[in-house]
Formats: sequence, C-alpha cells, structure tokens
Amino acid sequence: MDKYLKDLISVGENQKLDFKYCVSDSRKIARTLVAFSNSDGGKLLIGVKDNGRISGIKSDEEIYMVDTAVHLFCRPEISYKIKQHSVGTKSILEVEVFKGEKKPYQAKDEDGRWLTYFRHNDQNLIANKVLLLVWKKQKNKTGVTVRFGAAENSLLDYLSKNGSVTLSKFRKITGISSYRAESILANLLIIKTIIMNCSEKGFTYELNPESPINQSQ
Repeated sequence: MDKYLKDLISVGENQKLDFKYCVSDSRKIARTLVAFSNSDGGKLLIGVKDNGRISGIKSDEEIYMVDTAVHLFCRPEISYKIKQHSVGTKSILEVEVFKGEKKPYQAKDEDGRWLTYFRHNDQNLIANKVLLLVWKKQKNKTGVTVRFGAAENSLLDYLSKNGSVTLSKFRKITGISSYRAESILANLLIIKTIIMNCSEKGFTYELNPESPINQSQ
C-alpha cells in the first residue's frame, strides 16, 4: 500500500472521509456524495471497511454504481473524480467529491423524494430548514443585515442562562412564527453569533464563545 493511501485510511472516517465496504445501492452512495458537496467536499473510499481494513472492490461494477448515483440520484450535478488504487491483489476505489457552489444538493431516496444531506463529522444528516435558509441567504451577494430586536435579545439572554435551545423552544419563549424564528437563527449563524449542534436526534443552538458580540456581554 502506498503512503498516500495508508495515511488517508489511518485517519479514519471524519468530516471529509468516508469508507464503504461495497456498493449495493446507488441511492445510498448518492447521500454521501451530496453530503460532501453541501459541506467541505471529501473523499469516499470503496473497498475499505469501517475499521480501516482493506476488503477491495469486486469488479468495475462499483464504478458503474457511482456513475449511476451521480447522474440519476443527485441534483444538481456534482463535481467529482474517480481514481483506482491497487493494494496487492485488491483494488480500492477513491471518489473525490468537490465542495459545491450550487447548494443545496439533493439525493433521491427509495420513495422518490429528493432530500438534502450535509456532512457532520462522520455522519450524513438531513439538512433542516434553518440550514437551508443559511445557504439561501449566503447566495445573496449583499450579505445579511441583522437588527437585534426583542426576539434576538430574548434568544441571546436565554442562551446565556441555559446554554442551548431548540427551534421549538425559541418559538415558545418569543411567540414568533416558525419562519421568523428560522430566519433569525439563520442570520445569527451566518454572522457567527451562535453555532449549531447537529445529531440524528435533532438540532440545537448555542452561543458562539468566539463571537465579539458574546464576549462583550
């Protein structure tokens, strides 16, 4: 095994690296491809087990499955390249996915639904409305203007006392609509006043300790 591949695998799965033992469903691969495109880009190694052991790909079928995922189950078209590595008698497929400029990218699931995934550590998670709003607002070249009114100040005060908040809790303490709450959270994420914590269980928001606004309070 060459040094490049050895060093890559030794790091383990993370924000920009995913391992797949094999490809049995192009739709599942599409999730990882769009997740990388919506995040920081990344590399998918096919023929590597979760623990980093080399299993190798069975045939060129994996290349076909990746191409199928890209052209049938991803939208808009993602930017990627494929490279094949030889490790003894085995082969590993490296799929490098580049950070996209046309977010959000979506993957088609088994029920025909187009879902938006993003990469968080070593997981592919479905984007919520707040994150979708962040991407939409970031496309606006004029940037965002944030006015700290009653709702924003109530949020910052609650976070300073309680640590974190969910979208539903934010709405409850302020009595504002879902869209306004989502827009406020998106704006504060963009200017880095708050940060978002993500997991399969859901999303929470907390103060960004590095924000000058929070440090001055």
